[in-house]
Amino acid sequence: MKSSKSLQTPLFTRALTALTIASSCATVWAQTNLLTSYQAAQQYDASFASAKASLEANKEKVLQAKSANLPVVNVGANSSINRFDIYNSVAPDRTYYSSGVSLSGSYPLWRPAIGATVSQAELSVRLAQASFANAQQDLITRVAQAYFDVLLAQDTLSSIAAQKAAISEQLAQAKREFEVGTKTILDTNEAQARFDQMLAQEAAAQGDELAKRAALTLVTGQDVKTLSNLRANAVVASASPADLGAWVTRAENASISVQVAQLNADIAKIEISRNKALNGPSLDLVSSLSLNRSVGSASSAARTNTSNGSIGVQFNYPLYSGGSLDSKVREAALNYDKATSDLEAARRNAAQLTRQSYLGLTYGIAQIKALESAERSGKTLLESTKLGYQVGVRINLDVLNAEQALAATKQTLAKARYDALMSGLKLKAATAQLTEADLRSVNAQLQ
Repeated sequence: MKSSKSLQTPLFTRALTALTIASSCATVWAQTNLLTSYQAAQQYDASFASAKASLEANKEKVLQAKSANLPVVNVGANSSINRFDIYNSVAPDRTYYSSGVSLSGSYPLWRPAIGATVSQAELSVRLAQASFANAQQDLITRVAQAYFDVLLAQDTLSSIAAQKAAISEQLAQAKREFEVGTKTILDTNEAQARFDQMLAQEAAAQGDELAKRAALTLVTGQDVKTLSNLRANAVVASASPADLGAWVTRAENASISVQVAQLNADIAKIEISRNKALNGPSLDLVSSLSLNRSVGSASSAARTNTSNGSIGVQFNYPLYSGGSLDSKVREAALNYDKATSDLEAARRNAAQLTRQSYLGLTYGIAQIKALESAERSGKTLLESTKLGYQVGVRINLDVLNAEQALAATKQTLAKARYDALMSGLKLKAATAQLTEADLRSVNAQLQ
């Protein structure tokens, strides 16, 4: 058998080095942050891709609408072999050939409905642009929410692990003291009950973390093992300007949902004009040219070549259509009423969402400051309790309670920071101001 020393060849050393470097690169690659998660989601998320494709598709509608106001030219050709048979006659049967080419065209001179259709198509492009902008903002908030949900689940699991370790130490000490007769079985049972309860909470927290990671993977398409955490000294920026009324006013006028509703109302209004125009006259310039050639006919073997051309105007006026055109005008008017009501509802919803986000950010920052003070007090209490336990004026249960209280405070503080950051992003989104730069600002708070 070869010794282990014989394996230390240059080839083995290079392979081991390459494997180490590859493992290090894999570890770095596995770690991600909020910005890289968003960039991955831009390439993976189906809703975002759908909005992007819809924008490009709607751009084609403008060209299609404008084409109705341009000349239309058609060309046609035909060729045939004809057989003419006469039964019970001395006249010979005859086979002859014919072919022809035709060219026709039309040009709209007066069609008011075309202009309305073009205006609707242009508004549809703006509508698709607004929808795409909304998809971008929605993707930012969805990625951020999923990311912070994973971080909160990790914080919860870490808090439970710390508490379980403390309770496990208490349980072991209670068992030792029971064995030497300084503690009763009641202390041991109480510590065991706390430990079992913490095991149940840990199992639930582990399942919740897996679910939150799956939700993040659903958005980004990446199964990331390590996420950058929020800094302990992370600062949540307050709303600027610090005026709720100004934010609400902007949301009522500039919110993407309001923009979409306004564009839908404009399109519905033009639809009324378009249907009214369809009830009126139209005038087209029409022309045609045909060339025909035949070799023989049913009555003659002579060759003939003919041509026919025409140019003129064509007038059309719908006198009666069964009432469908009038019905479409009424339908368009009612759809416009609906669109204006939807616009008002969008304004109200945007204002309400802005108020919620603004208050969530403002009071979230206040809650963070209070919890930071509570965290400092909890640390002081824990240190004092440990010192009191060492000198015999406090018991181990007091230390455990102080540790659990501090862990709960840290967890609540982390959640308050995540919620406040999300409120800030949602406030920007409610007023159509959320961009990737805002996400970069939040990402800078990670480590």
